[in-house]
Amino acid sequence: MSPSIATVVYGVVILALLLLDRDRKSRVSPALWIPVAWLSISASRMVSQWLGVGPAMESPNQLLEGSPLDALIFSGLLAAGLMVLLARRRHAGTFLRGNGPLVVFLLYCAVSVLWSDYPSVAFKRWTKTLGDVVMVLVVLTDPDPSAAVKRLLARSGFLLIPLSILLIKYYPDLGRTYSPWTGTPYNIGVATGKNGLGFVCLIFGLGSLWRVLEALHNAERPRVAGPLIAHGALLAMAGWLFYMADSATSLACFLVGGGLIVVTSRPGLVRNPTTVHFLVGAVLFLALYGLLLNPGAGLVQAMGRDATLTGRTALWNQLLRIPVDPLFGSGYESFWLGDRVEKFWKIFWWHPNQSHNGYLEVYLNLGLTGLALLGLVMAWGYRNIVRAFRRDPEAARLRLAYFVVAAVYNLTEAAFRELHPVWIVFLLAVIVVPEALSREDE
Repeated sequence: MSPSIATVVYGVVILALLLLDRDRKSRVSPALWIPVAWLSISASRMVSQWLGVGPAMESPNQLLEGSPLDALIFSGLLAAGLMVLLARRRHAGTFLRGNGPLVVFLLYCAVSVLWSDYPSVAFKRWTKTLGDVVMVLVVLTDPDPSAAVKRLLARSGFLLIPLSILLIKYYPDLGRTYSPWTGTPYNIGVATGKNGLGFVCLIFGLGSLWRVLEALHNAERPRVAGPLIAHGALLAMAGWLFYMADSATSLACFLVGGGLIVVTSRPGLVRNPTTVHFLVGAVLFLALYGLLLNPGAGLVQAMGRDATLTGRTALWNQLLRIPVDPLFGSGYESFWLGDRVEKFWKIFWWHPNQSHNGYLEVYLNLGLTGLALLGLVMAWGYRNIVRAFRRDPEAARLRLAYFVVAAVYNLTEAAFRELHPVWIVFLLAVIVVPEALSREDE
């Protein structure tokens, strides 16, 4: 099949998936397309990269630069999202009171810009984090928030996963790449690296697994046939892409999150919060012990990686020797800039621009204060999720899976950062929108 014909075929497939998943009884606001665009760009490539005009990261100084085109697009989406929230402003105070820990964390991140060596860069990155929160609120303040969450994940997943297969199979110049240092070939699909393709499959694969189980448990069989076919097909595509991406972290997190969704689908197992606590505690303990405390125990090897976690342990040892303010860090998203990143690019041939550990990354940028506030957000968010099992167990299953996945994923990747899909779905899991606000009209 020629690339042009394949493009048409895959376009038809994407359209068919959207039509199969369509629910005429659930109407969502047209404003939902704003967070769909934000999430789709964040999970794939910047628009400047798609157009081939983005800056190439060939020197550390280019980390200070950004694309004016991307800045314009994200500013436009942020402005549009704020306008939507302004139209739903009557319960803004209720939202602030209900999400106090997250508000405090975001405000501290904003204040930390003041002691950054690059305050303008730090502030621009903070506005994108604000944008992540705004997009999640646009979804959760929709007149039908449950349907909005489903549409957000479906629309983005139906676009990015089939498109990844198209690029890998028919446009290898876009869908595959080679390591500039070792020449190793990688499949990247719509992403910029194999780990990026991995978290695309992770996020949207879990969403589709959740929808498949929901359809199987739904008594109204005629209504669920379309979504069952659509999300079953997307789940199969994600499985193939997991194999092509060879991203061990994302695959392991998918198995963890998927297992939680399956287990908590049994009503008798989640009526008692103690059961949920036990499941989450067991998963987090095994991940922490097998990945960090005792990487030689066999868990890492079972994932196809060595005991150094592909060089991560050496990076962590070097990072812990760098002097930063232990209480306040180097400023929001400011550690990997200037002289520090130049030093690490000289030490490590693979040129790291993150710590490959989300908790260590938060410490380096925000210090122990930021780490404590993040812990507060996670504890508060987990409590919200457990309580949600009494009100809306269907949505709580996905929220719990995304929460645990974010906690585990950040043990070997830094994903508590702006524009990262794992961070966005973490926010989707923990944020509380008062019931009155969720019912407000456009």
